[in-house]
Amino acid sequence: MSGPDISVVVCVYTEDRWEDILAAVSSVRAQSRPALETLLVVDHNAALLDRLAKEYKASGQVRVLANAGPRGLSAGRNTGITAARGDVVAFLDDDAVAERDWLRHFAEGYADPRVMAVGGRTVPIWASGRRPAWFPAEFDWVVGCTYKGLPPGRVRVRNVLGGNASFRRSAFDVAGGFATGIGRDGDKRPLGCEETELCIRLTRARPEAVLLIDDRAVIHHRVPEAREHFGYFRTRAYAEGLSKALVARSVGADKGLESERRYAARVLPAGVARGLRDAVLARPGGAGRAGAIVAGVLTAAGGYVVGSLRARRGTTTFAVAGIEGEAGDSS
Repeated sequence: MSGPDISVVVCVYTEDRWEDILAAVSSVRAQSRPALETLLVVDHNAALLDRLAKEYKASGQVRVLANAGPRGLSAGRNTGITAARGDVVAFLDDDAVAERDWLRHFAEGYADPRVMAVGGRTVPIWASGRRPAWFPAEFDWVVGCTYKGLPPGRVRVRNVLGGNASFRRSAFDVAGGFATGIGRDGDKRPLGCEETELCIRLTRARPEAVLLIDDRAVIHHRVPEAREHFGYFRTRAYAEGLSKALVARSVGADKGLESERRYAARVLPAGVARGLRDAVLARPGGAGRAGAIVAGVLTAAGGYVVGSLRARRGTTTFAVAGIEGEAGDSS
């Protein structure tokens, strides 16, 4: 098959998601454009590592690896990148399933040699069966999904979203790997933005690089019941502010907040207006959505202020990994 060979990396950390992990791998194996390999990277969980190694022992296309770095998603992804044999490395969340043509749409984007990354569209699967009436689509990034305000089609973007993304292998040679200390690291606070920092670093190292999102490359992401509540919404928004402060420290506020300024100035006011209009028309959840947008902005801003102060005091650290060699596997 023409086009790049694609390795798929799925980072996993808990046996509580056992069925989700199996479903994620099955969705990769069912692709219309087959993956070269699937790499399951286990984050410092010996029992899960052993169980997955046994589950896929007979598989020639699924490799089970231990995270070779510190605990956390960034180090897990870096382990997968190091071990990957493909020309392109794609990332899929462990609680998501990819549609059949996911990798085909990724591969099409790389026909242009300037393209260094292609992301896709992530659709929420709500545990309750439907979106909570108060939950604004403009904040679907809170639950790891594509949010209202991103342009449709195949479009150029500042950064792809990490749970549904792919990069040329050479991108990591140019820019290094994911920074540890920015994203999720086993702490209870749901940090993020490690892919944003990497994408900005990549385009600084290679200004001609093109990064795309293709909304035909679809995955479906499970949203557990605990994340459908306002308490999680508020916690995640605050953590996003903390993470954005680290990104701004790494790459500068100009690039680090470029997309966020447009989002705050255009997308969110329109969302508030829609919510208030729906409230006037007695439509369910309108006032709640408008209030959640305002609360989310204020909470994220508070997190950013706190994160900026911590960064200035030197109480937060992060490191960028170089990518080289190949990790061993356990399968």
